[in-house]
Amino acid sequence: MSRPVIGLTTYAEEARFGLNDTFAAVLPLAYVQAVHNSGGRAVLITPDAPDVDALDGLDGIVFTGGSDVDPALYGEPAHPTTQVKPERDAAEMLLLRAALAADLPTLAICRGMQLMTVAYGGKLHQHLPEVLGHDNHRPVSGPRFGFHRVDLAPGSLARGLLGESVEVNSFHHQGVADPGKLTATGWCPEDNLIEVVEDPALRFAIGVQWHPEDTTDHRLFAALVNAGSSS
Repeated sequence: MSRPVIGLTTYAEEARFGLNDTFAAVLPLAYVQAVHNSGGRAVLITPDAPDVDALDGLDGIVFTGGSDVDPALYGEPAHPTTQVKPERDAAEMLLLRAALAADLPTLAICRGMQLMTVAYGGKLHQHLPEVLGHDNHRPVSGPRFGFHRVDLAPGSLARGLLGESVEVNSFHHQGVADPGKLTATGWCPEDNLIEVVEDPALRFAIGVQWHPEDTTDHRLFAALVNAGSSS
């Protein structure tokens, strides 16, 4: 029996292959491995030539991490620390809205969660240290990731998958200020920052602020693959 096919959005960046620098579609392999370890088959979706036909044949999709979401999409000027990729925003917003309209199982990670929030009419904090008064969500020194607990709402998809709370890794300087029409279902208890959003009207539509692909806990990927197997 064939594996559910899971799309992964990618970055368009300068990259080095051997001695050559070139413009490339790239993605940390951890995303691919998380899908494969969960029983799915990963395919990469590049940000060039965007069209909803990129969703054809997919059983689920992951909107991956990366650059900041353009604040123009939620009607705000850019903060000095905000770094955007408008072409990627446009391509992924097109795919995200089409995937949600088709009830395609969707997992949105870090930047992906923020993009999902904006798609549902929400807004972001552009620089968390100014809002929260600390750098815990993106450490400025030491290990790459920060770590903290996320508490999950009773009755939510996230709680059903991950339990009452979960320890997560953290690397982001933006965050959800207003979830719009999404339901917030997870928070960092240290500062009440929203860490999980869901659309309970759909079969599987969840965004998380951390990076589960960079952990050994792939329950969210397994749930996405399982949801895709019943597509």
